[in-house]
Amino acid sequence: MLPTRTRTPKNEYRITVRKTLDQQSEITRREFLQIAGSAALAMGATSSANAVTGGKSSERGSVPSPLAKKTYDLGQLKWQLCGLTPFLWKIDKLTDIHHAQDADVGPINAPVPGSVQQALLESQVIADWNVGLNARGAEWVENRDWIYQTSIPDDWFHECKQTWLRCAGLDYAGEILLNGVSVLPFKGSFTPYEIDLKPFLKSHGNLLQIWFQLSPRWMGEFGYTSQITEWKPRFNYYWDWTSRLVQIGIWDRITLELVDGGEILTIKSWPKIELKSGRGSLHLSSQTRGGKYLHVSLIDEGRVLRDQMLDINNEKTDLLWDQLPIELWWPNGMGNQRLYNVQVQLLDGQKLVLDSKEFRVGFRQIEWKHTHGAPADAHPYLCVVNGKPVFLFGVNWTPIRPNFADLREEDYSKRVGVYHDIGVNVLRVWGGAFLEKQWFYDLCDEMGLLVWQEFPLCSSGLDNCPPDDEASIQQLSQFAKSYIERIQYHPCLFLWGGGNELEDNRAGHVSPKPTLTIANHPMVVRLGEVVSKEDAGRAYVPTAPYGPVGTFTAESVGTQSHWDVHGPYKVEGPVNGAWAELWKRDDAMFHSETGCSSTSSAEIIRRFKGDLKAVPGTHSNQLWNRQPWWIEWPTFIQEAGHEPVSLEEFVAWSQKRQSDALAIALSTAEARFPACGGMILWMGHDGFPCTANLSILDFDGNPKPAALRIKEILRKGEITRADEITADRV
Repeated sequence: MLPTRTRTPKNEYRITVRKTLDQQSEITRREFLQIAGSAALAMGATSSANAVTGGKSSERGSVPSPLAKKTYDLGQLKWQLCGLTPFLWKIDKLTDIHHAQDADVGPINAPVPGSVQQALLESQVIADWNVGLNARGAEWVENRDWIYQTSIPDDWFHECKQTWLRCAGLDYAGEILLNGVSVLPFKGSFTPYEIDLKPFLKSHGNLLQIWFQLSPRWMGEFGYTSQITEWKPRFNYYWDWTSRLVQIGIWDRITLELVDGGEILTIKSWPKIELKSGRGSLHLSSQTRGGKYLHVSLIDEGRVLRDQMLDINNEKTDLLWDQLPIELWWPNGMGNQRLYNVQVQLLDGQKLVLDSKEFRVGFRQIEWKHTHGAPADAHPYLCVVNGKPVFLFGVNWTPIRPNFADLREEDYSKRVGVYHDIGVNVLRVWGGAFLEKQWFYDLCDEMGLLVWQEFPLCSSGLDNCPPDDEASIQQLSQFAKSYIERIQYHPCLFLWGGGNELEDNRAGHVSPKPTLTIANHPMVVRLGEVVSKEDAGRAYVPTAPYGPVGTFTAESVGTQSHWDVHGPYKVEGPVNGAWAELWKRDDAMFHSETGCSSTSSAEIIRRFKGDLKAVPGTHSNQLWNRQPWWIEWPTFIQEAGHEPVSLEEFVAWSQKRQSDALAIALSTAEARFPACGGMILWMGHDGFPCTANLSILDFDGNPKPAALRIKEILRKGEITRADEITADRV
């Protein structure tokens, strides 16, 4: 089958699969993406599927008010970029980058959203950081100030009450300037920023600039979590699966929004299902500014199931519908992912539309119960969806690229599509990164991939304890509120996490059970309180791993100490030796991280080696030593009794070793269900062309042999066991 895409007269995409020369049928967006994922699995080729915006209801004839909100996408404008010695632009009182005689770089064209690094790459100022040791040569970029600049068209403006500039993602700190005047300082990558530009506007010729100052010097994998109080994605500074590339830039949508009669500020939704009757209920809570009425509709593929007009008596308006005739939303492999559109319109006194928002909801019930045989005081790790226990299997989701500002929807659709086709039903969004772009959550809604979303806290090695000062706690609380506000409505979201590998082990205070007593840390407690208040009914776990013992080892097996655990990540000796024996003795209630490394393909290794040698794969080879944790060339020699004859021989051995090791781990854990609630592999995909890593998808988003082996296991095992186990038996 060959999928094709064409535009319809309404500028919506029609996706068609040509089955034969004389037969074709239209399919849904989700089905198209599933085909794309399947094609990548089958052929190992990059998916040609470009994700398309869908799920919107048809226009219902609503008449806009003359005072209706108008939104302009500033990404459509021409942006340019200039790099200077820090603070020199202030010394020179620079108001236009085209007059920057002392600039080190620019002006150059800069896509928005986009990173400084990508703009420099496209202008041939820096080399591709993915190749060889080029990432080292790009580190000077962090040591300059960077100014983005664009002219806002005069015809975008008209007389209105407010002219909001809204930036969904800025990385990391600096100032927003209009016509040379600083209008808003910003610091932190995890929340949106907004400012009313009206007091600063000129009658014509308005020049917008965003100045990015120096980023923090070090926030990488190693250090002290307790001392990290700068709020920028930490993985950019180096992790064992990526080289250093400290992104700078506008990483998400930037808009100009003209508001006169009023606007919708926030909407939260809580869909619920009564399983016995099969009827749903929907609670909506909206905050507005201005307007007289709210018109709310629940729409099923253009058919209105329920709508209601509400008077606005204050800034917060609530609505509760029950007895809704709906179908259930199910995780991947358990059923369909039924989604419904919610349309909310803010109306004036004449019932003309001032503003509108539309989003999708799914009706499902999530419960957490104790795994079979778990002690009474253990955290519940058995997920029950719509009354049916499910073995959770998935991967830890890390950023697709270090320059995540430059990602497009097709980058997400390919990888999520492959995971769906493998049989994955859960993705854990790791706490060392950021709140993903909306594309990710939309795709997970459509494909039935449950999302465990962590807040931006992560381990550091020397201590893994979050900061406990009130300013940091307040800051993280604001991030948590913002995260909830932005993705709370997604049916895929089923669990919040305090952060990755947090421990009660600060210098001078090391708990005997650091992965358990971390739940009492004031930061972790406060985040749980924010979830309870802002997203009541959604579960929260203090950290992963969590429990009396956080690491899965042979020494602690049999002590009922393994709740959620991490590890192991390396196979010592033959796969059927100590590795297999440990998994036979597995007694953990959940495995939120485990894995085994393998190389990338020989083609990828050679494509990105630059002027370095492809072999040997040892610490003496700088190409392989970019990610030194996963060097197993000596292990091959020990097992085979000779050096690899070729890179291809070593790659085949390494990838088979990963495939065998993960097959053992998954098969034994799944066989213990419901005593074991699930397994999430570390990690899903490469964001950097690693010579070797724990990923099961390579840098191009294509599956390694282990991914295909996992797909076979999941299909044969019918992993949900929905027909065999009911909640009453757990």
